This record gives sequence, C-alpha cells and structure tokens, in this order.
Amino acid sequence: MKLPELRIGHLVAKLPIIQGGMAIRISTAPLVAAVANEGGVGTIAATGMAVDELRSEIRKARELSKGIIGINCMFAVRNFANLVKTAIEEHIDLVVSGAGFSRDMFQWGRESGTPIIPIVSSARLAKMAEKLGAAAVVVEGKEAGGHLGTDQSMKTIVPEVVRAVKIPVIAAGGIVDGNDIVEAFKLGANGVQMGTRFAASEESGAAKEFKDLYVRATEEDIVLIKSPVGMLGRGLKNAFWEKLAKGDGVSPKKCDDCLKRCSREFCIVDALEQAQRGDMEFGLVFSGEYVSRIKEVLPVKTIFQNLLREVAEYR
Repeated sequence: MKLPELRIGHLVAKLPIIQGGMAIRISTAPLVAAVANEGGVGTIAATGMAVDELRSEIRKARELSKGIIGINCMFAVRNFANLVKTAIEEHIDLVVSGAGFSRDMFQWGRESGTPIIPIVSSARLAKMAEKLGAAAVVVEGKEAGGHLGTDQSMKTIVPEVVRAVKIPVIAAGGIVDGNDIVEAFKLGANGVQMGTRFAASEESGAAKEFKDLYVRATEEDIVLIKSPVGMLGRGLKNAFWEKLAKGDGVSPKKCDDCLKRCSREFCIVDALEQAQRGDMEFGLVFSGEYVSRIKEVLPVKTIFQNLLREVAEYR
C-alpha cells in the first residue's frame, strides 16, 4: 500500500500522519519540526505552557521546518482561549483541541482561516463538531495514552464516524507501526495520529528515564489512572503510580488554579512536568495501550522509514 496525502482544509500533508500533542513539553519544537520535515504534521503540546513559551516554541519550530506545524491544547485548561489565539496570531497551520470543544474556537478558526480539529470519541460528537465548523476530527479510542474520553476501541468508533461525517477522519489510539496504519485506513480513516511512538524518539522532549520506562514496559505495566480533571488516563506503573494507588502524599501543597475543573486529589500538571524531567517518584507517565511493542528509542527519520517500509510490506 502507498499512503495517500492528507488534506485538511487548504493544507496538504505529504504523509497522513499527525504526531500527537503530548504534554507537558514532550512535544516541543525539535520533535514537531522533525515530524513536519518528514512530510507528516507536527503538533506542539500547548497544555501547561505560558503564552510566551508557546509563542517561542512555534517560532523555533518554524525555524527548523517548512512543513505543517500545529498545536494541541486541552480544552480543560483555564487559559485555553489565550493559548489558541496566540497560536493563531503566530499563523499556526492548525489547532487540535483535546478533552472537549466550544463554539467559540470554530469562530476563531473561521475568522483566521485556521483549520480547527477537535478530538472526539463518538459519532455524535463528530457530527456536532462538523456542524460547528470542524475541518477534520481526530477519533480517539480507549487504546490511546493520556486522558481518555471512551472505553470503546478506536476500531469500533472510526467506522461509525466515517459513516456520520464528510470531513476527514483521523484515527488515534493504539497506532504504533505501519500495520496499524494500514488497518486504520481499512476502517475508512483518512489519516492517523500517533503519540506514544513519537514520545520514544530521540527528538522527544521526554527525559531519558521517561523513555527508558517506555522501552522496558510490559503489558502488565499499563494502568488506568483517575485524573483530577475527571477523566481516566492511561499510563505506566512507577513509584508515583504506587503513591497514587495508596493515596500516599500526593495532594498538592499549592494550587495555581490552572484547570477549569479539578478534584485536587493531585496536581496533574505538576505530575506530568516531573515525569518529563525524569522524576519517576513524583512524575506521572502517560502512554498508549501498546507501548510494550516499542523496543527502542529511535530518531524520527528512522521511525518514518520503518513505518513506510511496514506499510509497503503489509499483507
């Protein structure tokens, strides 16, 4: 099989592969630019960033690549509007919204000509997003890493969404290699979003300890975690997970009120920041369901070469 181009609004990606926006600071300029340079779509994870930091990352990514650069921002963060508007001011190519969406953001997209792409987990939400003006939808199943909006498999949801909408459908969750990409296209998807495989890349912003946990992971290490944002999250067992399981000393000592809604059982932003820096005692490591299939950390270029070879060899 030869992978087709991915068309979203006025944008045309040479390869139909979007790199997932992994917070906090896993998906920054070096990773994003490397993906864009290979013909995919690189996305900066805006969640957890200040406006000036996001502006700086966008400009760095532009210096490193002439390809398609987007942002991914979690709708649940309190400064969602400021982050998205800042990205639009910086002429970002597209915006992906996770954990919800609003009518307003589609209006911002229309006014600026910026494609807005919400992450959805049902045909009902996909139809609603299309009606509001979505340029495409990312359909994420239970196999994904990070915050989950469903307990259903991507393989069940994608065909339902394909039948329900006319805009491009991007399959996400559990896509690790070229075989997974072909399977997603057989379901009717127009493209795929991959996070976990790119988190374990040389260009990823994750610390060595984070990436090592990925490479060592077995199926038994994969767990679901109740996030303070009110959703389940998929991640990996480590010392912090053990503290969470015991309810042992994880309550935040201070709160920056960064989320629109938070149980304050622990600080999700702080836990993700600690993981990105390599602190496994106080860091929460998110990952997809099939992380155990990743056996080594590779350069983005090699990851793409492997994906294209696997797609071509698919039987």
